[in-house]
Amino acid sequence: VQLQASGGGLVQVGGSLRLSCAAPERTFNARMGWFRQAPGKEREFVAALSWRSGSTFYADSVKGRFTISRDGGKNELYLQMNSLKPEDTAAYYCAGDSKTLGYNPNSIYYSRAANYNYWGQGTLVTVSS
Repeated sequence: VQLQASGGGLVQVGGSLRLSCAAPERTFNARMGWFRQAPGKEREFVAALSWRSGSTFYADSVKGRFTISRDGGKNELYLQMNSLKPEDTAAYYCAGDSKTLGYNPNSIYYSRAANYNYWGQGTLVTVSS
């Protein structure tokens, strides 16, 4: 499954961007999320959601500023980013987890990159001060 992320770009501090992630038709990821990686740093969790229930999870650093959402009809995932800060500068990756679990995972599960088995190519977000 190839995920296609788009929407990155250059924005000033306080600005907004909307990232999109398209999954191929007739594929299903029970859980999808966004991660980011800044130069010289490890990949970190940003936000995730349960595709069926719509439950959302956020990293503390983006709560209140970022919103993750999905469009089931288009099989697309979004990340609306507002009030952007220089520390939000990173390559943003969308990820999908298609595994069938016998339980409802908690927020820790959603935040771990190792639990996702499909990844997009990354889209670069640069916030200038």
